[in-house]
Amino acid sequence: MDIVTARRFYAEEIRAVGDISSDRLIQAFATIGREHFLGPGPWSIVRPSGGYRTSPDADPKHLYHNVLVAIDPKRDLNNGHPSSLAQWLDSLALSEGEAVFHVGGGVGYYSAIIAHVVGAAGRVLSIESDEALAKRARENLSSMTNVEVVCGDGTQYDPGSLDAIFVNAGVTHPTELWLDRLSLGGRLLCPITISRPLNSNDDNCGTSGLMLLVVRHRAESYAAKFISPVNIFACMGGRDLSMNEKLISSLRDNKSQLVRSLRRDAHHPSDTCWLHIDGLCLSKESPRSAPPTPQESEAR
Repeated sequence: MDIVTARRFYAEEIRAVGDISSDRLIQAFATIGREHFLGPGPWSIVRPSGGYRTSPDADPKHLYHNVLVAIDPKRDLNNGHPSSLAQWLDSLALSEGEAVFHVGGGVGYYSAIIAHVVGAAGRVLSIESDEALAKRARENLSSMTNVEVVCGDGTQYDPGSLDAIFVNAGVTHPTELWLDRLSLGGRLLCPITISRPLNSNDDNCGTSGLMLLVVRHRAESYAAKFISPVNIFACMGGRDLSMNEKLISSLRDNKSQLVRSLRRDAHHPSDTCWLHIDGLCLSKESPRSAPPTPQESEAR
């Protein structure tokens, strides 16, 4: 099988397994060369039962399956499960011409997928805290003029106004900066997770929890819902130990499916709050309705 055919089968496998609706996203998986980002083979591929196996040789066809491939096996750092990443990106409903912030860009493969979806008229800002990975991503993405790669803390870096934010590392809560930078109709997808072990706040630890999708309807009105479980590396700067403890309690209640909105207004905790801190609440209430501001009216 030639590599073009292998990529097409891979993309269609992702469409079927992930129930992907975006044709542009599937076309991106069929077009972007995964081997370009993972370097020369043979490659370490994650076994379903755990641990790694080594591909039989350096033929890129081994990468075109719905499998995790190691970036750094010693750190258990992998390229991301294709159908899972595709499902999450599909939930963002990316379209041509949009501006996207990719936090935790790794070696750049999924930043390239995003860039292909938003096209030449769009832009992707990919940020990675690991200097070595950021350097690789910058080299890997050098031919894509609509992508910029920076090394830094994605919770502190100001990306400007955005249509979508994809956070590919576990946080205890969305940052105010991310919420502020979403344009009207903008979407934020981030993993809301607890650290493993539970008493750890190490940026290099694994975390587990749920993927949260937030949509900014109006200046201070955000719809929110959890869309899937997730196990993922921690986000540098995105973890708060006290929030970690509150999340443990919230997740134990097993009522995450009731979350409907994200509130930023001052209010007292109540039984409608799934997770409450000052200035941020994941609420069981529907998104707050309010008359549009003059700026929102103009945006229409």
